[in-house]
Amino acid sequence: MHSTVSIISRFKLDFPSLSFKNGNSFAWSPSEKTVYYDEYGKDATCLVLHETAHGLLGHTNYSKDIELIGMERQAWEKAAEIAKKYDVTIDEETVQSNLDSYRDWLHARSTCPNCTATGVQETKNTYTCLACGHKWRVNEARVCGLKRYKI
Repeated sequence: MHSTVSIISRFKLDFPSLSFKNGNSFAWSPSEKTVYYDEYGKDATCLVLHETAHGLLGHTNYSKDIELIGMERQAWEKAAEIAKKYDVTIDEETVQSNLDSYRDWLHARSTCPNCTATGVQETKNTYTCLACGHKWRVNEARVCGLKRYKI
């Protein structure tokens, strides 16, 4: 297995359109065209591959939460493709664990705060409950606590 630092060195040469910056989390910044990574983080090499895949796929933004889940899945598929070239193995458990975090996020956002039924997304940050008709607004909350506000 390659170290994260050696993979980053190779990525800087192989993907000159992307920048790579050490930080305290893993993220793709489309506006900066930069992959942020924590070289000491758990599953660092796999997560760098994943964030790089977002960049190579041109992922920028989404209007519905389900689109984000699709982008995450696409990035993991692209990461697996890239990994072969660099002789890196991406553990399926790592992929599913990361996808589960987004699935859990989506479920929490879509759960009606009034009756706990599942609602449907109307706009980027608003939902409506099909069971009771309640409407609510949510924050982004991918890295902070989810908040739901009655409308």
